[in-house]
Amino acid sequence: MSSSADFYNIPSSPSQSPRPGQKKGRRKREREKVFWYQKKGAKGIVGLICLVGLFFIFNGFMVLRLQLDDEISGNKDVSVRNSSSISVSIKGELKTIGKGKRQRKGTYDRMLALAAHSLAENKRELKDLWQELFVPASAWRPCADHRNWNHSEGNNGYILVTANGGMNQQRVAVCNAVVIARLLNSTLVIPGFMYSSVWRDVSQFSDIYQEEHFINYLTPDIRIVKELPKELQSLDLEAIGSVVTDADIGKESKPSFYLKNILPILLKNRVVHFVGFGNRLAFDPIPFQLQTLRCRCNFHALQFSPKIQETGALLIQRLRKNAAHSGPLDHYLIGPYAENNLQEKVGHAVKASRYLALHLRFEIDMVAHSLCEYGGGEEERKELEAYREIHFPALTLLKKTNKLPSPAMLREEGLCPLTPEEAVLMLAALGFSRKTHIFIAGANIYGGRSRLTALTSLYPNLVTKEKLLSATELEPFRNFSSQLAALDFIACTASDAFAMTDSGSQLSSLVSGFRIYYGGGKMPTIRPNKRRLADIFRKNNSIEWKIFEQRVRKAVRQTKHVLQRPKARSVYRYPRCKECMCLTE
Repeated sequence: MSSSADFYNIPSSPSQSPRPGQKKGRRKREREKVFWYQKKGAKGIVGLICLVGLFFIFNGFMVLRLQLDDEISGNKDVSVRNSSSISVSIKGELKTIGKGKRQRKGTYDRMLALAAHSLAENKRELKDLWQELFVPASAWRPCADHRNWNHSEGNNGYILVTANGGMNQQRVAVCNAVVIARLLNSTLVIPGFMYSSVWRDVSQFSDIYQEEHFINYLTPDIRIVKELPKELQSLDLEAIGSVVTDADIGKESKPSFYLKNILPILLKNRVVHFVGFGNRLAFDPIPFQLQTLRCRCNFHALQFSPKIQETGALLIQRLRKNAAHSGPLDHYLIGPYAENNLQEKVGHAVKASRYLALHLRFEIDMVAHSLCEYGGGEEERKELEAYREIHFPALTLLKKTNKLPSPAMLREEGLCPLTPEEAVLMLAALGFSRKTHIFIAGANIYGGRSRLTALTSLYPNLVTKEKLLSATELEPFRNFSSQLAALDFIACTASDAFAMTDSGSQLSSLVSGFRIYYGGGKMPTIRPNKRRLADIFRKNNSIEWKIFEQRVRKAVRQTKHVLQRPKARSVYRYPRCKECMCLTE
């Protein structure tokens, strides 16, 4: 058995002792060996400390990114700006961003050429492109409309909500507010939407949703009124401590927080005003019936206003090339206008035309917030840094005071949104033919129209709502970003196949949830694993097209499993759970 004496080559018995001269030299060598070992051990400890430190820095950065998701949604919703540039004021000067004049590195030129060659061969599409795993998916049926409790009188006071963000984040805030009203036995005042000084959209609840349907549908659950009683309208809510902001509530707080901290304010002042209310209610743990109420609000109570439904019906009709058929979600999205579409098509039957909806989450806010690089060089870096200083000051401060992960590391971890080039390569690798009709949600892509060249060159049948609707039809929605977002929501949700490019997007989450809830196993959604794709794209200079196809298809196929909602994940995105849907035998 070896010992420390063996390691340091120290004699174990007197009979092995060296001569005096040798002994002195050997002791010196032994001391040097000990010092070397201690020095190496110290270096190892220092290295370990550095690794731990880097871990905490990276972890803190990721936490901040999650917290800033609300800030992104507050600044911009997906779809809705139709100009090709965004202007921001910097020190009194107007600087134009995103015009697409920048010369970008041809990162994917080789792969795009291979994709074009593959599409030119006009291969037959794979069957599962337009299909979901029908048997397991169709076993889940909507049942959030089932009630098993008595009406709440709302006697404890009134809940006011002014929701921030874009249309999709506001939708989540509304349904969370409905749950809080029931939890606190309070009366909900029709929610208001915060005015954005950036996008200047003054839309309120009744501009986007049917107010009367919302009130009537939820009457068995909670009491809802259109305004506060007159005796409460004159109260200075801030002065009496009834204004509660997002700074006062932790992200995804548990119901117990509201019972402990908000209910006493409500009982004392008779009114509480939530300002912001972005993602301020946890998904777990939460009582079964409250979770069901959440789904009932999102999937049943919130129906778009007639103006949005009517224009949404026109959009769907033109996307389907006036085909005489309706989709499984049409009734829930456009209401009576789904029947009108069918009546207009009687006697004018056309071969059914299916379309793919692609949500390109590649607007300036997402690009800047990601801290990634996209081939635009120093000009791009300066441009995005200027945008961050205005819209994401907390992220700018963090970037200046901490060593954050490099753009390359972020890309390796799958934390960068897919570029238009990467999105089109994914579609081509999956096997969508060149003739595929593609609807792009949102036209305000960072880099302007030139950034969409890769898409349009490979898939010429590409359209946006601005191309499908006339100027006259779009006029009522001009300068109303949330209402334009609702049109994109309808077109994406009704599509025969839906592809997202960023799983963290609120629109993609809500659209995919709607397709699960009402789709009956017939509404496939492509959810790319960006980390796996990043590894594949990194080999773009050498990988062969057939290998690229195989790896992309495998990466996407792995996300198609029909799973129940993971713990603590959003019921709006993952409604396959016993609180929202029923699993049939």
